[in-house]
Amino acid sequence: MIGILIPVHNEEALLGECLDAALIAASHPGLAGEAVQVLVVLDSCTDSSAAIAEAFQVQRLEVQARNVGHVRGVGARHLLNQGARWISCTDADSRVAPDWLVAQLALGADAVCGTVTVDAWSEGFDPAAQIRYNQAYQARDGHRHIHGANLGISAGAYVRAGGFEPLACHEDVQLVRNLERCGASIAWSHSPQVITSARLEARAQGGFGDYLKSLMLAS
Repeated sequence: MIGILIPVHNEEALLGECLDAALIAASHPGLAGEAVQVLVVLDSCTDSSAAIAEAFQVQRLEVQARNVGHVRGVGARHLLNQGARWISCTDADSRVAPDWLVAQLALGADAVCGTVTVDAWSEGFDPAAQIRYNQAYQARDGHRHIHGANLGISAGAYVRAGGFEPLACHEDVQLVRNLERCGASIAWSHSPQVITSARLEARAQGGFGDYLKSLMLAS
């Protein structure tokens, strides 16, 4: 079984599109019928995220942590306990490609770090900041970016690395560093495609949204 893990904190505006995309990826013929479980972990949601998730054929957990590392860790343990051999992580403001899971598994690695493509720049995101982003971002194989929105890990490697730590930010980076220390094989690939939002209102302080905001401040 393959698990798709999606942490959610007040994502009513984008969650539906995220789950639509995840379920399409879960039914890709390239998976040869292997079961895929989509798990939504709702963290301290005060909007209609829970109601939106309930309308989809996905599993749901609710926690009160306000800590994305804790949330990913809870979700990963849940999927492992259900027998997941591979865990694919994305974010609720992102949309995975139809062949996302197939592309991750085809790389034959213990873990896959994928890139992200920004969907649409916010109106307040000035052109100079966009140029700085594009100059710094490596949208190619061999990149060194780490995104919780596009990350896959085998069950064995995840356990050996100690899993997600309960960090408020960069829990994905810490996991990859621990995987490297364990000698896991990591594919730094541009092929598993994920589209993510360019919103500046970050759900996790110090995350992708705050990075984009820092590019604005450099203008």
